[in-house]
Amino acid sequence: MFAMGLIAGIFGIIASILAMFIGGVDAAFSDSGTSQITGLAIAALLFSILGIVGSAFAKSKPKLSGWIMLISGIAGFISISLFYILSGVLFIVAGFMGILSKKKKIGSAV
Repeated sequence: MFAMGLIAGIFGIIASILAMFIGGVDAAFSDSGTSQITGLAIAALLFSILGIVGSAFAKSKPKLSGWIMLISGIAGFISISLFYILSGVLFIVAGFMGILSKKKKIGSAV
């Protein structure tokens, strides 16, 4: 779960930087000189960083980690959609792994 979240976060950062580049090009060629894509890419970058932070809690608090990664995957996909498809899927899968995980009981006979 940790590795999947970390890989998703790295790919999310790369995707958001690519979206920022495209937003900059869009802003350069638009009449107003601004682009909405740049703001959404910054939001996706923040969600990628949040997902990496969530993956750091995978061992100690798997449920919290799962919810953080699930939120990061969905919100990042809403932000920059197709750019975030790989990261979004990895975050969502890792998030469900964390949410649905069961803690092992110490000293059980099973």
